Amino acid sequence: MLLDLEIRDFAIIDELRIQLGSGLNALTGETGAGKSIIIDALGAVLGERVSADMVRTGARTAYVDARFDLDGTGSSQVVSGLLDDLGIEFADGELILSREIQAGGRSTARINGRTVTAALLASLGQHLMDIHGQSDHLSLLRPAAQLAILDRYAHLDGDRTAVAELVRDWRAVRARLDAIDTGARERAQRADLLRFQVEEIAMAALQPGEDEQLDIERSRLAHAERLAQLVAQSAGLVGGQDLGDQAAADSLRTATRTLSDAAAIDASLTALSNRLLEVSVLADEIALELRDYLEQIEVNPERLSVVQERIEAIRLLKRKYGSTIDEVLAHQVTAENELAALGGSENDEVALRAKADDLEAQIRIATQRLSEARRDAAGRLSRDASQAASELNLGSMMFDIAVRPKSGETPFDETGADQVEFMFAPNAGEASKSLARVASGGETARMMLALKSVLADSDHTPTLVFDEVDVGIGGRSGQMVGVKLQQLAHGHQVIVITHLPQIAAVAEHHFKIRKEAIEGRTISRVVLLDGTERIDELAAMIDGEPPSPTSRKAAREMLERAVATA
Repeated sequence: MLLDLEIRDFAIIDELRIQLGSGLNALTGETGAGKSIIIDALGAVLGERVSADMVRTGARTAYVDARFDLDGTGSSQVVSGLLDDLGIEFADGELILSREIQAGGRSTARINGRTVTAALLASLGQHLMDIHGQSDHLSLLRPAAQLAILDRYAHLDGDRTAVAELVRDWRAVRARLDAIDTGARERAQRADLLRFQVEEIAMAALQPGEDEQLDIERSRLAHAERLAQLVAQSAGLVGGQDLGDQAAADSLRTATRTLSDAAAIDASLTALSNRLLEVSVLADEIALELRDYLEQIEVNPERLSVVQERIEAIRLLKRKYGSTIDEVLAHQVTAENELAALGGSENDEVALRAKADDLEAQIRIATQRLSEARRDAAGRLSRDASQAASELNLGSMMFDIAVRPKSGETPFDETGADQVEFMFAPNAGEASKSLARVASGGETARMMLALKSVLADSDHTPTLVFDEVDVGIGGRSGQMVGVKLQQLAHGHQVIVITHLPQIAAVAEHHFKIRKEAIEGRTISRVVLLDGTERIDELAAMIDGEPPSPTSRKAAREMLERAVATA
């Protein structure tokens, strides 16, 4: 339920906090005191669109915070699941929704301090509170909400979920079929392209690291003469062939013999002598390897041409498919997999059409069963709601529910094959017409009250708000409306804005909203009434201000009767 609502700099409210209780909460006050502004603030914190005009004149930002306790309510598990998906902590059943509206037009929404979009706030808010009143956004006027009310009354959630799953599967198959029908040419072109790419890469017979080896070979072939000259010179300088006494190896051998003789005299030179011997041997080995390398060098223009062509071919492949040979080969594997998928069973048109036909047959059976249950429930709900309206002394209004087949090319969707419309006849003898077109705001709110009293057992919304549910009815009917609200409050927290003392008197918590002028500014205040203050407010609602002894007596009698019938 809603524990408290804090509003700052919102419309004419500078700062206001209401601590609400369980059961029935009544808000009263003169017209224009700010009762409807509180409803607007509730709508804002539940994710509704809100204008920057709602920011109090002179303020930069309006704030609305609502704290809920969902422990033990039917919405707790649903809300917990939604918050888990968002990664928002939800401990001990307490939930805080916040909305900031800036004078510049921007707004910020938060759930337990975590910034979210207004859309997410709205998706969560629908599980916390249902607001009914004189508004263009009444849930009762939305076809989707009307269908949901009927299904909830008939306990058809499981059947509806089954239909939704079948329809989603059918749509997925149809989407693939549409892709086949509309994209056959594109797929054929794609397959040709992939086939060409696979063949082009396969024919190249690439080897990992091949490009690096080719670059080395190309450099060797391109500079074979210069390379041979340099290597021959190096081999001569090291190995001594054809260069006389200038060879490094000859000098090293001479030095080794000389140092060996010295080491025979002074043993401390033995280590140096051994190291010099190693260098001498290494020089001989280097000279030998250089001569071997020199023998492999050849001037071969034909081979150079082949190597250059191979390098160019690899370069072209890398420009198309990847910056390295490994990436080119990876592209080949990817293309092969996509090519296989294009010709695989999932794109088998015959199999897909058979699957679509089978799903559609299942859908028709499931939706027919759902439609029959809805038509049966529509009759029962119409009778129950009309009876509830009669008990509310709302005149001879009649309520009816029309269940018709969906129109359009596809006669079903995830909700089934029906379109549901709530019908309403405000007076006996008149034809029923769409509730959305003919019912006034007050009539819609009272009709919702009648429906809520019927649906109370299956409605899991913790808090129900009724804005001026008493518009257009007198005291006798108001008393019955109060009784219905009392009954509804046994399983819900109910908040009602009312001008009738008969309704306010049966509330467990009575708040008065009043306007005050402070330093030339009009502001709203809220006061929890008790004792004499409550009697005075009820008396003023009965007979105006100042309350008379007679009106006070009537107010006390109303309270006593409310206690006796509670």
